[in-house]
Amino acid sequence: MSYRELATRPVLAWSAVAVAARLPVAMAPLALVFLVREQPGGYPLGAVLAAAYVIGEIVAAPVLGVRMNAERARPHMAAGLAVGAAGFAGLGAAGGDAHPVLLGAFAFLAGAGPAAAPGGLRALLTGMVPERAVTQAMSMESVLTFGIWAAAPALATGLALGVDPAVPLLLQAALMALSVAGLRLLPRGWAAGDKEHGAPMRRVLLRAWPVYVTGAAGLTLLALAELILPALLDQRAISIGWAGPLLAGFSLGSAVGAFGYGLRGTWPGRLPVQSAVLIVAVSAGVAVVAVLPWTAAIAVALVAAGLLQAPAMLTRNLALRQILPPGALAAGYSVMYAAVGAGYAASGTLAGGLLKVVAPSTAILCGVGLTLTLTAVGVWGERRIPPREGEGQPSEAAARKVRR
Repeated sequence: MSYRELATRPVLAWSAVAVAARLPVAMAPLALVFLVREQPGGYPLGAVLAAAYVIGEIVAAPVLGVRMNAERARPHMAAGLAVGAAGFAGLGAAGGDAHPVLLGAFAFLAGAGPAAAPGGLRALLTGMVPERAVTQAMSMESVLTFGIWAAAPALATGLALGVDPAVPLLLQAALMALSVAGLRLLPRGWAAGDKEHGAPMRRVLLRAWPVYVTGAAGLTLLALAELILPALLDQRAISIGWAGPLLAGFSLGSAVGAFGYGLRGTWPGRLPVQSAVLIVAVSAGVAVVAVLPWTAAIAVALVAAGLLQAPAMLTRNLALRQILPPGALAAGYSVMYAAVGAGYAASGTLAGGLLKVVAPSTAILCGVGLTLTLTAVGVWGERRIPPREGEGQPSEAAARKVRR
């Protein structure tokens, strides 16, 4: 199936809702920093508010995802997005001079409310298209997501500095509220399929723990690229102004990689093998960034790493579809969302601690070591997961037939 066949009214409506729901999420950390930048707490307070927002996401995503009913998911997502819109509206209305505890509560609410929506929207999308088009649909979603994350920092910065620091938060509230209204254009849910012999949801989700581990491993690399790159450029006596263009190249490479992965549809090897190879290759690219002294070489290495980063994450989401029953997919995607957020935070914390005692290049290499360790654990665990009844081996056979 080609990408052109995804250009249907339901998928286009889904894309519009996804942009309205996810752009506020991508703008949030930077918008929170700008909200309090000129207040007594300044940048440290902004970092605390951003941390409260991320903690809200990580804590709420698996809790709300588990409670989502596959066949009636739309009301659940609407309620969560409405809570998120209220959180952003509260931040914008209170302003940067409000009490930090109040701002922290609103930030936590803005992060926690819609935390299960990304997983629900992904499950909704894959339920709207034929099974043979799932890879293309998820690739399209990745391209859309990377585009959103590329545009969000410029939008948040431009509005905060050019208009008022509260304006980005109010825009985020309006967009998220718009996504609630847009949900009415989408199906109420997706087919839950047969329950796995009445197994509790938590036990079903726990079965996929190796996929969450490798998903977290993939995001540690993104944290390394984003958080240590400015310090690395300073170490190399390269203008720190190059950090933005270099990271934009990484994001552009990721968008191209996601699009390219979906063009073929099926690739050689099982999904765990594809994922391991891709993560190791991305790790090699990030390690090269740590040792090369030239700006052009760093740019090439980051673009190459980005090309493989998106397919690595795509294989993780596709692996969840093989391991989990349809009724648990939204919850599985939400747990993955929390896991990759935790991986990002853990890598950022490790990097911050290491930068106090070692050079940025060494900190990057230590982070790469953490990524490879997590990947090895995930691959070992995934090899021990028995195929789900009716899945796994039959789908592999079908994929071989398609390749023939």
